[in-house]
Amino acid sequence: MSVTGTGPLPVPGSALADTLLDRLTDVFPAAADPVRAATMRAYMKDVAPFLGLPAAERRALARTVLRGTPRPNETDLTALALRCWRLPEREYHYFAVDFLSRHAGRCSPGFLPVVRHLVATVSWWDTVDALAAHVVGPLVAAHPALTADMDAWIADDDLWIARTALLHQLRYGQRTDADRLFAYCLLRCGHPDFFIRKAIGWALREYAKTDPEAVRAFLAREGGRFAPLSVREALKNIGR
Repeated sequence: MSVTGTGPLPVPGSALADTLLDRLTDVFPAAADPVRAATMRAYMKDVAPFLGLPAAERRALARTVLRGTPRPNETDLTALALRCWRLPEREYHYFAVDFLSRHAGRCSPGFLPVVRHLVATVSWWDTVDALAAHVVGPLVAAHPALTADMDAWIADDDLWIARTALLHQLRYGQRTDADRLFAYCLLRCGHPDFFIRKAIGWALREYAKTDPEAVRAFLAREGGRFAPLSVREALKNIGR
């Protein structure tokens, strides 16, 4: 049964989320750099405002924020992620993605609608790709019934939802369902958007590290249906 939902999600109460948000909104703004923030915002095509925290500094500050706090449960993760996503600056979203990535194994199948909301809200590759590979991927691997949701996501009109389905097996290696990966690529091979075409190539390129001959054979058979970008990306490390 599919667990993917739509519509606004309620934010549950969580003492841990309260603590982390209090610390985050104290520590992160204190280190803000407006000049760097403007550069970061421009680089990310104005998807969101930034505080101007480089990744290394942001993660160091995050360790300070997390110091002494307990491991979260699924309610804590839901509350933290949804509340971070309601804050405008992108660094809060990055904090949530890192936190979810670290604790994805603590989540049930019922967490998938939360991740879908994050993917579909303030969407850009910087959060979507990490959620796909480090949160959705582990969830589906741990709960194989969620493959039915991925089969629905790949056909979604929201390109970021479809991109997530394409990329969710990115770290599976030998566990990759190659038939499903190839079917997803074929289903979206005519998509006009750069981010879908790039994701097709990236997913195939990553699987080629495990089975290069399968990728070569697939593209020898079907390559004419794909955009040159997808084929080029897929074959980048293995050639024809």
